[in-house]
Amino acid sequence: MSARPTPTARRVRLASELRKLRERAGLTATEAAKELGTSSGQLSNVETARFGVSAERIRAMARAYSCTDQELVTALAAMTGDRTRGWWEQYREVLPTGMLDLAELEHHAVALRTAYTAHIPGLLQTLDHAREIFRQSIPALTPPEIEHRASHRIKRQGVLYRPDPTPYRTIIHEAALRMKVGGPTVAREQLRYLLDMSERAHITILVIPFDVGAFPGSGQSVGYASGPVPQLDTVHLDQSHGPVLLDAEAQLAKYRQLLDRMEDVALDQEKARDHIHHIAQHL
Repeated sequence: MSARPTPTARRVRLASELRKLRERAGLTATEAAKELGTSSGQLSNVETARFGVSAERIRAMARAYSCTDQELVTALAAMTGDRTRGWWEQYREVLPTGMLDLAELEHHAVALRTAYTAHIPGLLQTLDHAREIFRQSIPALTPPEIEHRASHRIKRQGVLYRPDPTPYRTIIHEAALRMKVGGPTVAREQLRYLLDMSERAHITILVIPFDVGAFPGSGQSVGYASGPVPQLDTVHLDQSHGPVLLDAEAQLAKYRQLLDRMEDVALDQEKARDHIHHIAQHL
């Protein structure tokens, strides 16, 4: 096992899931270490993501913990297999860690689902729109910092363009569509881009119009990344200090229900396209 002094969010999640398996088995760290033929200190290092762990070791842990959910075990083992440095690593010295964790989360997700009430989703922003958003940051960013953040945001969109693109479903409130971010020209280009992307088979864009009034989740920006099994799903919430990742079972259930409720009041894909087109014509 190799030490990982600065583990990524994905490695931390793997470690957390291994700890949950042990706790569900009713074993203390000392008892589990004895079953695995290791020390409690080494096991603690694995469960806190300080040490890496192999796929074979994960399967041995699952056997020791009497875990019969083979889909979960296979998914956990697969989380150890990708040891290549993702494209986001080139930004490690210039961007907050949370932005890198979000890119890694989206890269590995099998499906993505989001809802935005005041912003265009980052995965669907044009470069000019993204630059203008980052120009409004507090404290103010330098021009190079703006470019780093904007280029990172655009590279995140690669999950929608790769040969096997990630299915993406998003809800956007009309307020976000009507904000003239960067001025009318940039705003119209952004809306045209949304219309173009909505034609792709793996992308669904829904709209909540002003006429709906109050609805569940108003005022929130929510992202839901589906893992290879439901236990490995993750919610991300946009905060002023960066993305917050949630994975507790109750939290996942809450945000699935919230997104379902928001979709219930949204215009369907065809009506959403018509609505976006109408707004773009009158900017």
